[in-house]
Amino acid sequence: MLKQFSPDKMLNTPFGITADQLRKMGKTTILTDLDNTLLAWDQLDATDEVINWFTILKEEGIKVMIFSNNNEERVARVAKAIDVPYLARAKKPLGANFRWALKEMNATPEETVMIGDQIMTDIFGGNRQKLTTIFVRPVKQTDGMATKLNRMMESIILKRLAKKNQIKWEESL
Repeated sequence: MLKQFSPDKMLNTPFGITADQLRKMGKTTILTDLDNTLLAWDQLDATDEVINWFTILKEEGIKVMIFSNNNEERVARVAKAIDVPYLARAKKPLGANFRWALKEMNATPEETVMIGDQIMTDIFGGNRQKLTTIFVRPVKQTDGMATKLNRMMESIILKRLAKKNQIKWEESL
């Protein structure tokens, strides 16, 4: 049962992920969460770090989509500023929008990475679709109300994974 919630990798930040690393893994496409993965959940605009990371990935041929459960206004504001496709109200971990995103990006599960800061939505949803999942530390240690319950469940899962020596934080892929 824990396997469904186990990320393939655990990184402190997504910003060290490079196109070369992804290509060596056979990956061409990233679906990435927004809130507390790329930006603090209460930060409105993309940072220079976010803009630069997306720019480099796109220039090097990696397809990227922001895939968020947040509302249209929030997600569109960031996605349009960095010129990437997006899906707001993605309803993670449900599978239909993961499949839609893969079709939209012309990608297969085998060549796609899901990056996110929540086990219950990003990792569980990505694992269910057979994507490579990368769990990152949240940008900010506080969360919106909707995320607090997920964090309680997540802490139980992470403790169980740690007990089985199935988790390891790393600096890069």
